[in-house]
Amino acid sequence: MNAVAAIRLPENINLSGFIALLKRLQVPHRVAEEAGEQVLWVPEEQLAEQVRELYARYPQGDVADALESPQLVANTSSGFIQQLQASRMTAIVLLLTFIAAAITQLGDNLATVSWLSFVDFRVQGDYIYFSYLNDTAASGQWWRLLTPMLIHFGILHLAMNTLWFWELGRRIEARQGPWMLLGLTLLFSLAANVAQYLHAGPSLFGGLSGVLYGLLGHCWIFQRLAPTPAYRLPPGVLVMMLAWLLICMTGIFELLQFGAIANAAHVGGLLAGCLTGLLGGALARRQRS
Repeated sequence: MNAVAAIRLPENINLSGFIALLKRLQVPHRVAEEAGEQVLWVPEEQLAEQVRELYARYPQGDVADALESPQLVANTSSGFIQQLQASRMTAIVLLLTFIAAAITQLGDNLATVSWLSFVDFRVQGDYIYFSYLNDTAASGQWWRLLTPMLIHFGILHLAMNTLWFWELGRRIEARQGPWMLLGLTLLFSLAANVAQYLHAGPSLFGGLSGVLYGLLGHCWIFQRLAPTPAYRLPPGVLVMMLAWLLICMTGIFELLQFGAIANAAHVGGLLAGCLTGLLGGALARRQRS
């Protein structure tokens, strides 16, 4: 089958971002210079039409929204598998979360939960006795500063947090790369866990929600400073998440005996995310100008 010219553009147009997008999506292509133009060739006309539509929507190669576009499924056996391939770091974090959920039996196995908690604890009768942060530091158990994000208490807690991490994590990985996502995840986990410890003292808390508020804050402020399709969240998401945070801070769920909410972790993660979004967005805006 003869190759088809999907796009013809002047030589001064920067195609690097869009080419990187095609590579990540595993779309077969080649670029050649012909008569003062850049020509992007693909194997067949149907694919050429899809590539043209993709370029019309994402000329700079911002792919978080593009990963969900139907036209991208044509060249892979599974759209979900393709999304996993393009979001490997997001998938790795979620895989570790699911493994931790299995090992801890969703928080029911306190013996294994104690391996991942912010400070160590022991159960004696009906009471839990916690260590302090200085004991953690003295014993060299530094992983505890981060690992509470892997602990989840119940299937609903796990499902909600992992779904939101899949949504937000893919966006950041697509726009800023897998290592940036990993760095932000660890930073937000640290900020959320330390904030909760400073607020409530030695206690049992966990979950990805502090990280999620960090990712949310990062996308929110970054998008305000340097608009990008990757960080353009669906209408109402930001309002809903912030409203949920405020409702939780009223103490209504504790009053109704639904369980304690780690509000300080949510606020700590959100503030850290707003700070990284401010720095990242300002840098991106400066680079564009």
